[in-house]
Amino acid sequence: MNLKPVESARSLASTFSPIHEVFFVAIVCMGQFMTQTNVGVCLSPLDIVGDSFGIDDPGILSWFMAGYSLTVGTFILVSGRCGDLFGYRRMFIIGFCWIALWSLVAGLSVYSNYILFVFARVFQGIGGALLMPNALALLGATYQQGKRKNMIFAIFGAAAPNSALLGSVFGAIFSQLAWWPWTYWTQALVALGCAGLGLLVIPSIHHDTPFDKSFLGLLKALDALGGACGIGGLVLVNIAWNQAPIVGWSEPYVYILLIIGILLIAAFFCVEFWVAEQPLIPFHAFSRDVSFVLGCVACGWGSFGIWIYYFWRFEENFRQVTPLLASAQFVPVGPVGIIACVVTGWLMGRMRPGLIMVLSMTAFTLGNVLIAIAPVHQTYWALTFVCLLVIPWGMDMSFPAATLMLSNAVERKHQGVAASLVTTIVNYSISLSLGLAGTVEVHVNNGGHTPDDVLKGYRGALYLAVGLGGLGMFLSAIYAFKGYRDERQSVNSNNEEA
Repeated sequence: MNLKPVESARSLASTFSPIHEVFFVAIVCMGQFMTQTNVGVCLSPLDIVGDSFGIDDPGILSWFMAGYSLTVGTFILVSGRCGDLFGYRRMFIIGFCWIALWSLVAGLSVYSNYILFVFARVFQGIGGALLMPNALALLGATYQQGKRKNMIFAIFGAAAPNSALLGSVFGAIFSQLAWWPWTYWTQALVALGCAGLGLLVIPSIHHDTPFDKSFLGLLKALDALGGACGIGGLVLVNIAWNQAPIVGWSEPYVYILLIIGILLIAAFFCVEFWVAEQPLIPFHAFSRDVSFVLGCVACGWGSFGIWIYYFWRFEENFRQVTPLLASAQFVPVGPVGIIACVVTGWLMGRMRPGLIMVLSMTAFTLGNVLIAIAPVHQTYWALTFVCLLVIPWGMDMSFPAATLMLSNAVERKHQGVAASLVTTIVNYSISLSLGLAGTVEVHVNNGGHTPDDVLKGYRGALYLAVGLGGLGMFLSAIYAFKGYRDERQSVNSNNEEA
């Protein structure tokens, strides 16, 4: 297939008929849908899947979700560059096919053991890593800056809470009323259908990025050394933090992996700044403001990762709610998420990004406070329901704002990398925060021998999430103040010149 460069974002978007545009946006949003669905399908039937493997250790159960988020967050670094080099459409279609393959394996693992299931979940994450940045890059390269692009990004963001919701619902339906492997086999069929439709409605978007077609030239263009150091470092650090709650920090391999991971991450930055001819992440393309935004996203989504895991644990283990009923209780997240995305799309043209970040970090923090203090026997309609009305504002204000800012901050040829950074931070923060929360849990639950001790561990993990959200509020407030000060200085300077 010959991929031809597109002349401009304006000319590409204007070639779509209304029906074509609807299908284009829908299929691209399915990339977000499939990625986030894989979080929901694991959460609601977690105990059912664990029981089928004879597993009840919370440290191992957390790997069912953390393993997926780990590879989504790490391999995005390379998949964004692959999209820039080989075409966003091609990598997007491959992502659907990859998820289909490993969803099939995840279902078949019922005939093996939990190790194969975790292995399949980890490899599913690579499919999500291929989908997310290339989906965002398709939108960023297709639409020019303006209100239309703002709203399209908001629609893309709205797919996240609704996909997680639908994933949890269908995961509960298949697991509770039928057989849990059908959850993953159905996913495989949907992913293959999306790949086929994508071939029909997504145009070839590619940039003539020159590189030597030899093997060594390809390694340089992909920044293979930087990618190996970055992915290796992130994976090892994450494994160390997620294994520590299971085996304890006294195990030598845990802290050895952590030390090696930190050294590899340091090597990654050295390679990117001083060695790589074509850095995986063009740090020169990003300003200090972008660093503030990414820091806020890391804190907020790390807080969210803890919240979503322990929310389901609290509901199913202490309130004795079935997976299907818990999914029904989770329904408010969907419509509120849609409202939040529409409002965010409207606000982005009328409010400074720093203020949007302050609001989103506040929502993350408040949502965790509400579930952390909720009494076990309190009615759902009190703090729990209010919590589900608040949390979507954190997700759907921070993600569209951050992706749009980075999309507008870089050239079209770096759209894949820009999208990669945001989704890397989001998914890696979720995975790493679960390891941090697990460490806090096992150190405060007195061994977890009684229900009160287990609940104490849950609340300790949620208090960590509150702290991360508060740190995000602090960083976003500094960023908002800096933006206001810079604007005032610019106005004063213009007045003096006049």
